[in-house]
Amino acid sequence: MKKLMLVAFLFFGSKALFAQGCSDAGICSIDKGFDTETDSVRHVIETAVVYSLGEADVKYVSPYVAYTKHFSSKFSFTARVTYSTATGSFGTRSQFGDAFLIGNYRFKPTKQKQWSALLGFKFPFTASNLKINGYSLPLDYQSSLGTIDVLAGTTLKTGSFDWQLAVQVPVVNLNRNSYFSEYSGTTDFPSTNLFERKPDALFRATYTWQTPSRKLSFRPNVLFIYHLGEDTYENIFSERVPIAGSDGLTVNLNGAASYRLTRKQQLEVSVAAPVVVRDVRPDGLTRSFVLGVSYQYSF
Repeated sequence: MKKLMLVAFLFFGSKALFAQGCSDAGICSIDKGFDTETDSVRHVIETAVVYSLGEADVKYVSPYVAYTKHFSSKFSFTARVTYSTATGSFGTRSQFGDAFLIGNYRFKPTKQKQWSALLGFKFPFTASNLKINGYSLPLDYQSSLGTIDVLAGTTLKTGSFDWQLAVQVPVVNLNRNSYFSEYSGTTDFPSTNLFERKPDALFRATYTWQTPSRKLSFRPNVLFIYHLGEDTYENIFSERVPIAGSDGLTVNLNGAASYRLTRKQQLEVSVAAPVVVRDVRPDGLTRSFVLGVSYQYSF
């Protein structure tokens, strides 16, 4: 009963919290290389749609599609493409976001411990300078941060717990955003002209509980993301200026419930919301609430 109460609190109680959601540029949601049994599964196709609430009055609908290939019980490869529609007082803007290419390697288990590691890249479809009627938009309306990133991490599975460490490092900045807050008529969003973003470091602890039939599972987890430095932008005098308060810690409560429809099909519902946030979030990744629904087909 205590386990069920904990699951219910993390899964449903997080809806009432308000601040920042995932708070990173992708690393918190791409480690799915070994979510399925690899003995009989070689291919996994996943489609999903995510609804979220952002800064000010911005709302998002963000579908994605992903394909995972299991080459063996040790190695898998995932490709994922995202899309985003942002709607708010500035208007509505839709665009493809990023492509992720992720390799995941699972080491030989020892003494009920299972290590795995991932390495991958994120490629943007835009330079983060989408406009509406010729007007520049803050990063909250952009579908990508316009950077090529390296993603790396490791996961330790011990019994019903998973412990994950990961980093996401921008290596090529293609961002050409031209938004200035002082010319926009609102102070809801900070200036992000020619924005440059610092890396993220992540730690996640996940507990998995399954029914005896293994058809239904719950995965409450807590996620710590540390933004490693202050982001910067270029002001009207062409000077690069740090954005005070844009570094620091974000803590999120997350939960997912998965139901296996058949041996090959699975539905998953996930929710997320924060309890600790950075003082300033200029990257446009602010989310007060996130709700996602995904469908997986394995063969």
